[in-house]
Amino acid sequence: MNARFRWMFGLLILVAFAAGASRLSSRERSAPPAQKTSSAPAQQSQIERGRYLVENVAMCQECHTPRDASGEIDKSRWLQGAATWIMPVHPTTKWAMRAPALAGFQGYTEEQGEEILERGIGPNGLPIQPPMHIYHMNHADAQAIIAYLRSLPGSYPQQ
Repeated sequence: MNARFRWMFGLLILVAFAAGASRLSSRERSAPPAQKTSSAPAQQSQIERGRYLVENVAMCQECHTPRDASGEIDKSRWLQGAATWIMPVHPTTKWAMRAPALAGFQGYTEEQGEEILERGIGPNGLPIQPPMHIYHMNHADAQAIIAYLRSLPGSYPQQ
């Protein structure tokens, strides 16, 4: 009976995930708030590459942007951090209860951002907590994402 319950629970989770993914993929996505413009075409190209990676590959907005009462992403608070909406299967698992704000790249150095994106190591020197995916991005992609996040409204700590 216990094995049957586990199997049914796993199937229920799989169906719920598939339904959520279907709903997300069927929604029309509109652009986030306007970015600061750069005078250097190469830098603008890097920012656009970072935007593509954030929105279409890593899908950062799904966890790092708050949702409105209907469950839709609140584009007015793009990448401003949000409560985690996915709960762990096992309550003893270390789990991030909040996805931090990414807009403006506040509170992180470039090296810390690269460490997170390239190796999955957080600013505290420990592996990042689920549900954050561990990405093993190449250095150029990590730098493009950081450039895009810095271009969003917010302040980056000057060093």
